[in-house]
Amino acid sequence: MRTNIVLDDCLVSEAFKLSGVKTKKDLLHQALKEFVDTRKRHSLLNLERKIKFAGGYDYKALREGK
Repeated sequence: MRTNIVLDDCLVSEAFKLSGVKTKKDLLHQALKEFVDTRKRHSLLNLERKIKFAGGYDYKALREGK
């Protein structure tokens, strides 16, 4: 999708230093991916205490392959 936007030059400059990417396209792709990943993690955190596990569920045993 082609889009024209105006970006804050200072913010873009700082983002380039932190990211290590070379192009604005790559910078925006990385920023969007991190944004989406962060929001997905926050969505999972919102599930805390809302999920009931089955009786007898032992996550430690599953980690050990029992």
